[in-house]
Amino acid sequence: MKILGLCGSLRSGSLNAAVLRSAAELTLPPRELAVDPGLDRLPFFDADVEQTALPAVVAGLRAAVGAADALLIVTPEYAHGTSGVLKNALEWLVGGGEIAGKPVALASASPAITGGDRARAWLAETLAAMDARVIPRELRIPQATLRITDGRVTDEPTRAALAGLLDALAHAAEAREDRGSLAS
Repeated sequence: MKILGLCGSLRSGSLNAAVLRSAAELTLPPRELAVDPGLDRLPFFDADVEQTALPAVVAGLRAAVGAADALLIVTPEYAHGTSGVLKNALEWLVGGGEIAGKPVALASASPAITGGDRARAWLAETLAAMDARVIPRELRIPQATLRITDGRVTDEPTRAALAGLLDALAHAAEAREDRGSLAS
């Protein structure tokens, strides 16, 4: 079971990157969670470039998404939406179709009481338009500075909720696999 983790924040002290690091720690064999090294390496989306000379880094992202059984996307909230870096990555993924039908779990951490609700809603709508299968369970971490210490989720109920999200995502991926094997 291969899960690919994407973080929509580039900040070195990112609360959302801390959530993704903690998710990787909570993922035990036979599951594995590979964290994408950073969406900051992607050029700005350009449909002309996509059609003529797909950048190697974009091809690598598409291949990683295609090889994953599921995705965990952790997003900050900026101006009531997701980050530009995450939106840019999604734009590069539209044309490849690798995300279509793939189970995706969403999480967000915010110092605010809303926990990134609007960013997750925005992201879920965008992913639905891309034909991704966003699972119903999600994780919101409000007042995240009280739950995350030294780059890790340290609050036990939040860690348990993150583990539960990973289980729900893995079950969605397994159900997708089972449906695929029945169809063949």
